[in-house]
Amino acid sequence: MRILFLGDVVGRAGREAVSNRLPGLIDRLALDFVIVNGENASHGKGLTESHFKDIKDAGADVVTLGDHAWDQRDTLSYIEREPTLVRPINMSPDAPGRGAMLCHGRNGHRVLVVQGQGRVFMNPVDDPFRAIETAVDECPLEFIADAIVVDLHAEATSEMQAMGHFLDGKVSLVVGTHTHIPTSDHRILSGGTGLMSDAGMCGDYDSVIGMEADEPLNRFLTGIPRGRFIPAEGQASLSGVVIETDPKTGLCTYIAPLRVGGSLSETVPDFGGSTA
Repeated sequence: MRILFLGDVVGRAGREAVSNRLPGLIDRLALDFVIVNGENASHGKGLTESHFKDIKDAGADVVTLGDHAWDQRDTLSYIEREPTLVRPINMSPDAPGRGAMLCHGRNGHRVLVVQGQGRVFMNPVDDPFRAIETAVDECPLEFIADAIVVDLHAEATSEMQAMGHFLDGKVSLVVGTHTHIPTSDHRILSGGTGLMSDAGMCGDYDSVIGMEADEPLNRFLTGIPRGRFIPAEGQASLSGVVIETDPKTGLCTYIAPLRVGGSLSETVPDFGGSTA
């Protein structure tokens, strides 16, 4: 099966890029399942219910969150009734919502989506390695899940890569989110797990990680806040990763980055020329 993972959606520019481009990509690439990280979609922090529905309407099967999960207060209520909205599994056990969800793809495939939050340079959370391992062991490839995708929302690429090796052979894909910068280290590990340290963002790259440059630059130069961060609203790029999995094992057989639109160089998977 073919799975697309899109990195952090940032502000209006990111939302509109997803709405305008994702439906065409689903058809063009014959995608079976789509996961979108939406934790910066609403004004750069958090995800309102209305914006969650916009991302779903564009074709996302599951939407993941991150350390800004609760920045929009209505998320605390609507996450309980939205099973396809997934927040970090290693948050407090008292946090609403869920950190893992088994969903059905377009052709009946069963896909387990798990999200964890890193601990290096991040706010305190429980151990993501053991929390994710437990969720994966409870819904293993071949026996219950046809594919397993892990979104590690983390600051350090070393932690993202460590998670890939920790889960190698147990999941289809480990992909990082949070830094908003797409890495070029996409590969398949020896045990068959696809790994990409960060999927990048869906937003305006003529910015500082999705924000208008003036205020971040001011803080770097002076250390004194003058205003709030404002999402940039220029032409946005979609950034993410596409994998293809073995129908028997669920492990990764193909991995490639995806970048469409905006100021980044474009790259779209061709699956060996079979689909373009």
